[in-house]
Amino acid sequence: MVNGIIGRKVGMTQVFEDTGKAVPVTVIQAGPCPIVQLKTQEKDGYQAVQLGFGEQKENRINGPKRGHLAKAGVDSARVLREFRVQSLDDVSVGNIVDASVFSEGELVDVTGTSKGRGFTGVVKRWRFGGGKKSHGGEQDLRRPGSIGASATPSRVFKGKRMAGRHGAKQHTIQNLPVIQADPERNLLVVKGAVPGPPNGLLLIKKASKAPSA
Repeated sequence: MVNGIIGRKVGMTQVFEDTGKAVPVTVIQAGPCPIVQLKTQEKDGYQAVQLGFGEQKENRINGPKRGHLAKAGVDSARVLREFRVQSLDDVSVGNIVDASVFSEGELVDVTGTSKGRGFTGVVKRWRFGGGKKSHGGEQDLRRPGSIGASATPSRVFKGKRMAGRHGAKQHTIQNLPVIQADPERNLLVVKGAVPGPPNGLLLIKKASKAPSA
């Protein structure tokens, strides 16, 4: 049984519960994902299913990838990702994985790449409070302040929070409830926000740390 799927973020909206409460949700295009390859314990040292997602022009697919897809009988796949599985009994190359692998109310982990913010200062990057805002401190409003001691230790410690590149890192949001799974339209609706911008690539897996009932 495949425990995950590849998708892309469509955007956010809201749904209303029976009580009238508005719930923020993220709409995800989940699949369809053809199974391109099976990884076995005997040959590869672990068990996994390699899924493909998205379409790509033939002239943009290099030779090795074209042959890899042709061997599986898949015409095109922009993205290839692996998902570890406990058993390979009920899966085979060429099968299609869609949003039906999840059910309403199930918890999932969503992995994506956060939005890139570029080079930012400490106030935006680390939420520093900044300097004083009056009495001659107008120029210190978004400055970090002192970054180290004087004679001892005469250096700046590693890991000091300073200005730098912000965002564009992989993040996983755990235990998001599935509000709706629609395999006919290849849509998955989960509660809350997920990393990345619209059209960003996402990996959706069954929750690995779901609380026990």
